Amino acid sequence: MCFPYLLIGNSYEQIGRSCFLISFSYEETEILDFLMPRACLVTAAASQRTSATEMTMRKSWLLILLTCVFLAAANHAHAAVGCDLNDPDRDVKRLFPESTGYKTQYMSIDQKGGETLLKEIEKRLGDSFQGLYETADVPYTLYEIFRETEKIGHIHGVNQKGKHGGIQVFLVLDMEGRIKAFYFQKLTSRAAKQLREPSFGRQFEGLSLLDFYPYDVKAGKSVPPGKVDQIKNPVPEAEEDFRAALRGTKKNLILMDEFLYGNKHLPHFKAK
Repeated sequence: MCFPYLLIGNSYEQIGRSCFLISFSYEETEILDFLMPRACLVTAAASQRTSATEMTMRKSWLLILLTCVFLAAANHAHAAVGCDLNDPDRDVKRLFPESTGYKTQYMSIDQKGGETLLKEIEKRLGDSFQGLYETADVPYTLYEIFRETEKIGHIHGVNQKGKHGGIQVFLVLDMEGRIKAFYFQKLTSRAAKQLREPSFGRQFEGLSLLDFYPYDVKAGKSVPPGKVDQIKNPVPEAEEDFRAALRGTKKNLILMDEFLYGNKHLPHFKAK
């Protein structure tokens, strides 16, 4: 994550650390990494040919300008935190070799039920939605997979905050909502190599929302112990990213139950 600085003369002045840095997501800092060097060059050039008074005025205006740029970048990132397959044609064929086509649907919590639905989803998750990844207006991309005219499964990914940045947790589901495959499309972690190993993803196969309901995403364990507790973390030092993967999986399954499976697993949650 970068720190926003403004180059003035031969020194750096940090801009709005308390206002900006805390609220920037992983994607937003990527935008800032692109913008800041260019702002620095413009400011440095101006400092070489202006008086002290003019420079003070330029500082003020540039601070205002950069504030507007940062807010615009934040708004842009906020509107782009959906989770799409990188290459849908290739990825669908890889994940469903028997498929002959797919359809794409776009849904959001806002469209399906707004704040009331958001609260219900949070209750099922056992945790509050936080940050740009988890607002009610986040667009979710759902892939319906077909073999000729028969629907044979779904693919869906969610963004999840990890220790060092964003994580994208994708699930391949059969028509009953069971996990056929689990994988990270994006993983910012020092343990990325081990967590991307096929042997880690295979531990999720066959599990469903029913298995994840007992899993407490805050405590990091199931009560009573269940199948999710049998998923082994290959890197104990990466516990935060491991838990983020499990939380993202549970969130993914809940959203799919709400969006496409007609809440077939909701009665089991209410019966707990």
